[in-house]
Amino acid sequence: QVQLVESGGGLVQAGGSLRLSCSATGSTFSDYSVGWFRQAPGKEREFVAAISGSGGISSVAESVRGRFTVSRDNAKNTVSLVMNSLNSEDTALYYCAAARSYSVTSQNYDNWGQGTQVTVSS
Repeated sequence: QVQLVESGGGLVQAGGSLRLSCSATGSTFSDYSVGWFRQAPGKEREFVAAISGSGGISSVAESVRGRFTVSRDNAKNTVSLVMNSLNSEDTALYYCAAARSYSVTSQNYDNWGQGTQVTVSS
């Protein structure tokens, strides 16, 4: 098992940037793929980005492609999500999650953080 804590959320103006971090403790971090998901009020949780344990495989959702970048530093047990050109549709609670296998589907993740709120003002 791995325990996850997100940080870096906040209030930002449209067009601005934020960097979210997901810090892990517990089992060997490089054994886990990490996904970022978000959930806006009244909407279902949706995939944002994922990165494999080694960092060699990654993907981002179509809706954020070209604006969001996911990376990891296994020496620091951290995964980062850099978000640029934010707009109001990016407002949501952002979660990181860990799984033994690489996936873009939330159902395949069984270790979740508590989430960090991102609010984009227009």
